[in-house]
Amino acid sequence: MERSIIQGTQIFANKAVPATKKDQQDIIDLRDTFIHNANRAAGLAANMIGSNKRIIVFGINQIPVIMVNPKITSHSGSYQATEGCLSLQGERSVTRYQEITVNYLDENFKQQTGKFHGFVAEVIQHEIDHCEGKEI
Repeated sequence: MERSIIQGTQIFANKAVPATKKDQQDIIDLRDTFIHNANRAAGLAANMIGSNKRIIVFGINQIPVIMVNPKITSHSGSYQATEGCLSLQGERSVTRYQEITVNYLDENFKQQTGKFHGFVAEVIQHEIDHCEGKEI
């Protein structure tokens, strides 16, 4: 079910807690909300739809990719980026890594490890920052 995207910094006041299999509806809702907003969002974190769980979604070739409890385990090549967010007004400058390795659970709670680079890596870092309680 699509949910509304919450506006304002209050949603990032606390770090997200690890998700469990009991949070399957939040995963479905986050994916549905992303699909509905894919024309204006590169990714979403669950706290943006009112669930303080460590779940993110982003698109690769317009296909939603879910990461449950993602953790960046290695990175390389930092650069400055300017990013916006559907929950916040304006754009902000932030340091990002060109390449990252992420350990996470997929939407079926199977352990995964992935290497990402470029724009996809930037989006993942942005959404994980939200899970950490960072605006951006």
